[in-house]
Amino acid sequence: MAIPPVLPLGAWVLFGMDLQPSISAYYYTGMRDVFVGSMCAIGVFLLSYRFGKADDLLGDVAGVAAIGIALFPTTPDRDATGWARAAGVAHLAFAAVFFAALAAFSLFLFTRSDGPTPRKLVRNTVYRICGWVIIVCLVLAVVSGAVLGEQVKVELRPLFWLESLAILAFGVSWLVKGEALLRDRPGETKPDQRDHVRPTAAG
Repeated sequence: MAIPPVLPLGAWVLFGMDLQPSISAYYYTGMRDVFVGSMCAIGVFLLSYRFGKADDLLGDVAGVAAIGIALFPTTPDRDATGWARAAGVAHLAFAAVFFAALAAFSLFLFTRSDGPTPRKLVRNTVYRICGWVIIVCLVLAVVSGAVLGEQVKVELRPLFWLESLAILAFGVSWLVKGEALLRDRPGETKPDQRDHVRPTAAG
């Protein structure tokens, strides 16, 4: 969640650079090592993530994609060689897989439970909202890239803001899943347990 504010703030404070067209464009600034290091760290974390079989698999996919984003930079704005263009295509593919995996975590894996508590039902709503926000950001990123003119992209930086929103959405989803937010209240029971409590025998 720190990546969207840290990269532009660091580039502005340390190098006097304006906001870049996308988060990935910071590869071509003095913040390159921060960007590459952060994505590799996220990738290693996701590859190490263990829970259920589906979680492990999706974590591995997202982890490989995160490292791919770091190793294959986005296409530069100017003087792109054949290798740079090929790396840019790979970068876009890895980015699409990465964000799709994050959306899948929120929509399909985080929402699972047997007999959820009332607070878990609230958390499920948050997961679904965050998942759909990620998907909408992906779609809008594609549409804006195809429809908007270069001048509008330069002035508004739509890809940067959409990427940032998607990252923040998953960050919220992850914090809720870890119950740093919206954890169950003390003594809260599952709905299907309240009607099945047997009284204890006295004497």
